[in-house]
Amino acid sequence: MKGVFGLVGLLLALAIVGVVVKKQLDSTSQRVPALTPAVPGSAAPAPAATVREQSQQVQQQYKQAVEGLMQQPRPMPDEK
Repeated sequence: MKGVFGLVGLLLALAIVGVVVKKQLDSTSQRVPALTPAVPGSAAPAPAATVREQSQQVQQQYKQAVEGLMQQPRPMPDEK
C-alpha cells in the first residue's frame, strides 16, 4: 500500500512539474522585439531578418558602445 501511494505521489509531482515547464516554455517562445541602438545619437538600423544578422547587429552595437567609452578621458585623482 505504501508503494502505491509513493507511486501516485511521484506521478502527481511529475505532472505538476510538467505543467510548470510547459507554461514556462510557452511564455519564453514569444517574439523578441527589435533591438534599439545602444549608442545615443546613432541612426536606427533596419530590423534584422535572421538570427545571424541580429547577432552581428548586437555585436556591432556592443563594439561601438565600448569604443565610445574608451574614448572618454579618465578622471585624474586629486593630488594632496
